[in-house]
Amino acid sequence: MKKITEIKKMKPVLPERKKVAAYCRVSMETERLHHSLSAQVSRYSELIQSNPQWEFAGIYADEGISGTKAGSRPEFMRMVADCESGKIDIVLTKSISRFARNTVDLLETVRHLKDIGVEVRFEKENIRSLSDDGELMLTLLASFAQEESVSISNNVKWGIRKRMQEGLPNASGHFQIYGYQWDGDKLVPVPEEAEIVKRIFQNFLDGKSRLETEREFASEGIKTRSGARWEDSNIKKILENITYTGNLLFQKEFISDPINKHRRKNRGELPQYFVENTHEAIIDYDTWKYVQDEMERRRELGALANKSLNTCCFTGKIKCPYCGFSYMHNHRNKNGHPQEYWNCGSKKKKQKPDKKCPVGGTISQKALEKACCEVLGLSEFDETVFLEKVDHIEVPEKYTLHFFLKDGTEVTRPAPNTGHQDCWTSEYRALTSKKRREHPHAKGTTELSGRIKCAACGCNFRRCTQPASNPNKPKMHYWRCSDHSKGCMTVGLREDVLKKQIAEVMGIPEYDADLFKKQIQVIYVKDKDLLEFHFKDGRVETTNYVPPEKTFTPRSEESREHMRQLMKERWTPEYKAQMSSKMKKIRSEKFWNSNGK
Repeated sequence: MKKITEIKKMKPVLPERKKVAAYCRVSMETERLHHSLSAQVSRYSELIQSNPQWEFAGIYADEGISGTKAGSRPEFMRMVADCESGKIDIVLTKSISRFARNTVDLLETVRHLKDIGVEVRFEKENIRSLSDDGELMLTLLASFAQEESVSISNNVKWGIRKRMQEGLPNASGHFQIYGYQWDGDKLVPVPEEAEIVKRIFQNFLDGKSRLETEREFASEGIKTRSGARWEDSNIKKILENITYTGNLLFQKEFISDPINKHRRKNRGELPQYFVENTHEAIIDYDTWKYVQDEMERRRELGALANKSLNTCCFTGKIKCPYCGFSYMHNHRNKNGHPQEYWNCGSKKKKQKPDKKCPVGGTISQKALEKACCEVLGLSEFDETVFLEKVDHIEVPEKYTLHFFLKDGTEVTRPAPNTGHQDCWTSEYRALTSKKRREHPHAKGTTELSGRIKCAACGCNFRRCTQPASNPNKPKMHYWRCSDHSKGCMTVGLREDVLKKQIAEVMGIPEYDADLFKKQIQVIYVKDKDLLEFHFKDGRVETTNYVPPEKTFTPRSEESREHMRQLMKERWTPEYKAQMSSKMKKIRSEKFWNSNGK
């Protein structure tokens, strides 16, 4: 029996339609080119929609924008973004020059689109970016397009310079300038803006700084033409602009590269053209010239010329040899005492960690004046002598000043900070002690303040804070004789250990501050480790202070060798003699005190 198989009709598989878009551009906003852009848009819309294998994905058009920079063309960038999001498979464009006139931008964009599977088709050159020889042809033809752009730019520049030579006021186009507006091809003053310009010049002639003018305008609500706040840079441009004298100076700036459009100030690279009496003046030429001379004088003086700043003889004189910044004058209030100090100007700049000032630290005003007196041979600091003899000062390392005198001499002097020692005078110390006696709960006092005394010299013990050797542990508090720095050898007491021993003497399980104040009058520290407790009821008890066991990490051999070298450098014959004399004096005083004399 024959086997019969029915063959069913297959449904045709339609190819997936490609999403196609077009990019158009004209570089000048003229009526003729506007029609050209409209024609491109209409043509590509019809072309894409008439192809059954294509799906219309849109038209992207930039009008009046140069093709030398991709980032300055919003429609171009929007098209690239849509390609990246998968909305476009093919991009149509008239020619390479319409797509980009910068070889680097062209190749980078085409390669990027190629990587994500988007093809660019150039109609005039008949190039497809996904073809084998597409990139080679693009590289060659894009170079020609870029050179064509450079040639066009040079031709335009030649025309502009030709008009400059002829002295035409609109040689460089209808540029915008505050205080004037264009009436045809002639600049005409704007009365309201002209008054502001005159006021800026008058303020400068009256000795006001640009910063003072800025603040004055801000307080009165005076804005620029665009409605922005007047700033120092705007005011400076007004003062420097010769256009306000009724004359024009052409080619003050120029574009060095027609591709990247980088604008540079003309410092003699190209000729300039000065055209007189081209429009009505707002400021007379003599006044403008006087302002330029005064600005140059103030520029040479630096910060000293700006009377709105808090300056002194050291302003601009102290330099950082690494950062190039001048040191800045600062004020602070520490424990109620005003202090003046100087630090590198880079501190107020947002510097990267690897570019921070390597010197660090600050120079106090007193240390600075003291070093100046030593260098200049003065008994007390004199600003006039300093300005006459010192050219500038550099800070090569922390707390070190290198003086450069005007006679060519160079001198280096240390300038350590002694802020705490300077403020801790005998008068301030007596005043602080009085406050603590009268106010037991004042800042810096505890229930032990004034109740621990040195039996050897009669001084009170003071609370000190000492960092722990292990950075992971908290800081420790110690009580030491106030004459400890002058040579008193009475033992120091660690607070946590002392409180445990106080609790043992008082017969309580743990230390109680309120109970301590009620029962104990004073604790005398005798000899090396003997504590004598005087109770308010007349009892006297003694105990030996047991210091905590010392824990330390054994030093490495490198550390030991380093300490040996430090001791060799420090233990000079002069230092030995000094320490010997000091110890003899301490032993002698201790001997006489122990014998009751």
